[in-house]
This record gives sequence, structure tokens and C-alpha cells, in this order.
Amino acid sequence: MWGSYCDNVLEKRAPFRQAHLDNLKALHEAGTLLTVGPTQDVTKVFAIYVTADIATARNLVESDPYWQNGIWTDYEIHEWIQVY
Repeated sequence: MWGSYCDNVLEKRAPFRQAHLDNLKALHEAGTLLTVGPTQDVTKVFAIYVTADIATARNLVESDPYWQNGIWTDYEIHEWIQVY
């Protein structure tokens, strides 16, 4: 998943940050989230979800507190084939 952050993300995310981090931790522990993080300039987010289909991945993105509260403003999901 590649997505974008809202303007002034560092300020706007504060009320939702702990819920977001708790969600990511639970997904990672369940094996559903391989990695996630912002670009250095905190304008984009990148994540690798481990799901059976795109619909499930979209559900995970859209259930995240950052999506639900407008911190992530858009996203694209691309299926990925791991070579190594």
C-alpha cells in the first residue's frame, strides 16, 4: 500500500496516534502486516499487508484510525510478487 498523509500530519495525528500504533502492533503480531512506515518527509506511507486478496487489504487500511480520521488521505494497493 502506498498512501498520502494530510497536511500538518505531525500535529493532526496526535489524538489518533496511540490507537493507530495499537492497531498496527496487533496486525503485525497476527502476521497480517509485514511492515509500515512514512517516507522521510512524512508525506507518504508505505505498508505491506499479507492478505488473500485486495478487498481484505482495503478493509485493513480503511479500518485504521489514520484512515478513519483523515490522517491518510488516499491510498493505492498493488499486488506484489516476492522474488526473494
